[in-house]
Amino acid sequence: MEDGSIRASDADRDQAVATLREHLVAGRLTLEEFTDRVGVALSARETGQLTRIQADLPHAPAGGNRKAARFSSALLGHVARRGRMRVRGWCAAISVFGDLDFDLREAVIEGTQIGVTVLAFVGNVDIYVPEGISVDVGGIAIMGHRRDWGQDADRVDAPVLRVRVIGFGGTVDIWRVPAELRGSSYTDVIRALRLKSLPQPPPG
Repeated sequence: MEDGSIRASDADRDQAVATLREHLVAGRLTLEEFTDRVGVALSARETGQLTRIQADLPHAPAGGNRKAARFSSALLGHVARRGRMRVRGWCAAISVFGDLDFDLREAVIEGTQIGVTVLAFVGNVDIYVPEGISVDVGGIAIMGHRRDWGQDADRVDAPVLRVRVIGFGGTVDIWRVPAELRGSSYTDVIRALRLKSLPQPPPG
């Protein structure tokens, strides 16, 4: 039996992160579960910690067969899309005179990159991802705005979310939600991240 009290090496931690990434791509971990476990792996001091974060995962990752989500939309109303949806390659988030909350924190993905095309026509789209995911935002918003909030990932092993915005009279916001705000309402998440973005007063 392997001694879990053995000190973990950098190679051990890197291998654990690589394995977790395979399980993420296979759809066994959500984005939020992945970022949590990678945080533990990178700070692990003993091999037993690395073993525990993989204890419920098989040795050979395998994906599921659930149909991937492609389109989420809000028309003349409010829609919240959340939960353990599967995302493969790209998807679209569309709001026309509506309000769409597109929550990817519990999404399972296939591949190391996710593409989201956002269409906001006199509507609002809010996209929520766990902090630790790399988000690349581009596109154009006319008579509206596109903004991203929170701490972006600085790890090369982080999955990449590419958001491309086409907006007219609408607003698009990407919210990187830290672990301490897990379970908070969307209103509380938005309020907290907006407060974090405000300039801090000088000490003293």
